[in-house]
Amino acid sequence: MSTQGLDEFAGWVEGLMRARGYDIDSPRGGGKSRIADEAGVHRAAVTRLLQRQSMPDLETMRRIAPLLGVSVRDMLIRSGRVTPEELPLAADLLPPNDWQPTMEDFARWLGVPDERLGVFVKVVNQFLEPDAEGAGAPAAAESRRTARD
Repeated sequence: MSTQGLDEFAGWVEGLMRARGYDIDSPRGGGKSRIADEAGVHRAAVTRLLQRQSMPDLETMRRIAPLLGVSVRDMLIRSGRVTPEELPLAADLLPPNDWQPTMEDFARWLGVPDERLGVFVKVVNQFLEPDAEGAGAPAAAESRRTARD
């Protein structure tokens, strides 16, 4: 990580800390200790970041992010450790809203081997398609009852 990258990241974190009401500017303000205590991290990790000495480790970022109202993803990206492409949002991985999965898609998700794909689709479709014989059965039974009465 470059010095400029560390400086930018630390400046961003400082802004978040101030916005959340942590007094990190006055020597006796207690903001550094308070955020360290609330996050369950060492005060030295907070101090090293704010003094631009070192980037916090993953566990420290994971614990501080919720206190600052940001996601761990945002913190990791801002730190330069990962790119947005390396850590996509779940919504970026979803198919388009109008996409309708096929029975073959379901078979692949379930791990059905390719050689059994056709059988899987045929069997499942039997449960999903209306039964031609069964579809008329209730009407036929009703007409028999009516004829007897």
